[in-house]
Amino acid sequence: MAAAAIHQFAECITCHAWSPDQSMIAFCPNNHEVHIYKFFTDKWEKLHVLSKHDQIVSGIDWSKSSNKIVTVSHDRNSYVWTQEGSDWVPTLVILKLNRAALCVQWSPKENKFAVGSGAKSVCVCYYEQENNWWISKVIRKRHESSVTSLAWHPNNIYLATTSTDGKCRVFSTFIKGVDKRGTQSSTSTDSKFGEQIAQLDLSSTWVFGVRWSPSGKTLAYAGHNSMVYFIDEVESSPAAQNLVLRDLPLRDVLFVSERTLIGVGFDCNPMIFAADDTGLWSFIRFLDERKVAPSASKASQLSEALGKLYGQSKQGTSSDTVEPSKPRGGAHENCITCIVPLIKGSDGTIKQFSTSGLDGKIVVWDLENHIIIAK
Repeated sequence: MAAAAIHQFAECITCHAWSPDQSMIAFCPNNHEVHIYKFFTDKWEKLHVLSKHDQIVSGIDWSKSSNKIVTVSHDRNSYVWTQEGSDWVPTLVILKLNRAALCVQWSPKENKFAVGSGAKSVCVCYYEQENNWWISKVIRKRHESSVTSLAWHPNNIYLATTSTDGKCRVFSTFIKGVDKRGTQSSTSTDSKFGEQIAQLDLSSTWVFGVRWSPSGKTLAYAGHNSMVYFIDEVESSPAAQNLVLRDLPLRDVLFVSERTLIGVGFDCNPMIFAADDTGLWSFIRFLDERKVAPSASKASQLSEALGKLYGQSKQGTSSDTVEPSKPRGGAHENCITCIVPLIKGSDGTIKQFSTSGLDGKIVVWDLENHIIIAK
């Protein structure tokens, strides 16, 4: 089985992130708190509870070099948490939002981070030493609806976004005094902050889970119409490929190599996609092996599919009872909403990743000896 470890931390998990050495994990149990656990010998123990937010925490990212945690919430606020001794100390981020913050991600160089929001805007935040706070520059009047996901290009300048207006966009986030002008032939540092590099109008539905390939040459994102979109050479001459799925929609994607992609979503089972030598992408198979009862009727299968698509888990602070999901033989039993890379091999491909979902589980997946990763 490709699932190397399955951890039941809560009834529902909104998002999660790992510490740089992967000895600790931070997640939101679908409320206003962030719980930090550490693994000791044979069990996980709760070390900290970050409770500065007032509403559901919608995004967490843990920087690999500086060991800082950034969180965003529906309360329109963001905090950068720094470990001082045994405590985590929050620093307020000036976002200037009038709607919920929905997603967050550190840039590759970790000198800034981006926040997507329900205010049809993206905040690019950087640290101001003089005032000891994080301030933001806002990309406004570009999106027509909520920003659902973000992805930084490896060059630390380009930022891809998806929105519920059905479009994927790429912006320049060059900030004078934070980013340095490049001497290379690339035009990424020549563009101004907020300049739109590309707009991809490929879907008529909500779109989620945008990611760049390791080289930054390919962009991928998922649509709520059960489609996955792959775009090559976004900056110069975009070439798009639309892949139609027979299964339920995806919520997030992850490139494990230049030519291999993992998608997760309402099917509760990671899906493997790969590109052939000509660059043509196709669905390969589900990663998690599961046993399906042969006597299951079409009506029960339809009911199960609708349950997965529209099923809801209760909020961590609620006292209402929830009918548990019916086990289907897989690692996850409800929609997977988040996928995070873990271990990279010597060749640069991702060997392990983790997922979390509405069933309250965090699952660590091992790709070694389970799939052949196309490089």
